[in-house]
Amino acid sequence: MSARTTRDAAARLLRLLALLQSRTAWSGPELAERLHVSTRTIRADIDRLRDLGYPVAATTGTAGGYRLGPGARLPPLLLDDDEAVAVALALRTAGTATPISTGAPLGGGAAPGIEETSLRALAKLEQLLPARLRPRLAALAAYTLPAPPGGGPAVEADLLATLAGACRDRRRLRFDYRDHNDTTTVRDTEPHRLVCAGRRWYLLAWDVGRDAWRTFRVDRLTPRTPPGPPFTPRPLPDGDAISYVTKGVASVLGPCRTIATVQAPAEVVAERIPPVARVEHLDAGTCLLHIGANTPLLLAAYLVALGLDFTVEGPPELLDRLRDVAARSTAALPPGRGTTP
Repeated sequence: MSARTTRDAAARLLRLLALLQSRTAWSGPELAERLHVSTRTIRADIDRLRDLGYPVAATTGTAGGYRLGPGARLPPLLLDDDEAVAVALALRTAGTATPISTGAPLGGGAAPGIEETSLRALAKLEQLLPARLRPRLAALAAYTLPAPPGGGPAVEADLLATLAGACRDRRRLRFDYRDHNDTTTVRDTEPHRLVCAGRRWYLLAWDVGRDAWRTFRVDRLTPRTPPGPPFTPRPLPDGDAISYVTKGVASVLGPCRTIATVQAPAEVVAERIPPVARVEHLDAGTCLLHIGANTPLLLAAYLVALGLDFTVEGPPELLDRLRDVAARSTAALPPGRGTTP
């Protein structure tokens, strides 16, 4: 067998392993079509993977096919560029015990006690990263800032990498931006930081056209390429990007606001609140909920809908509406069921 044939067979085995990792099951003809070989070659390659210790199960019949099962060895994970950067950033986040909420591609927060293990895994992964990916990972790590965890709109890792790269390189960035009224405008900005707050990603940037700092939701912007000319960085507003962005997010809560003490863990409350509300951890079973609404009645409804014990100190109009809700709820019960025995 020639050296080239050997290389081609090895490359095909890696592509076959990547396909088996990408979804639960494949039929032989599907794999043959993807790899441009015969089903007989696929069967031979499956046998080679088994000889190498990879547990590939096969089933027969019309619904038959191949699936990669768990085994004694961990097979090499074949990641595309976005997946590799996302995993490395998640490991870096876990290693510093700093939660990051990003939606689908970059998700989750650090679990206590795994910092050292995460850093070891990160060291191994960074050693293997291609040179072309290292600047993307470095930019994401340096120019993204975390805030309270929770789910939010999915943001592609490639988009975050593009924005982080513009922050790192100090290059002006033009993008199409869709506001909450679905009106799209073109913005010319000097990007400074990416911040995750209120369960969404935001870009903190100096808006050149408006001559002022602005906060942009990342899931609503589409960058125009290539990036613009370099700019000289400005001092961050209030000296703190996270504080500035979270204050801006809070400004859209509504005119009637309160801070409720909720008898539940912060992560439980975060799953039940509107995206613009903010949860502040107190201890394992208690948190503060910063929340607002357009009217006191709507705010009372938000709080009651939590289905959790809470207390609030005000404002007075909210307390009045909570009393009204309690009275109406009690009056709605059948006779004799107004109180708990």
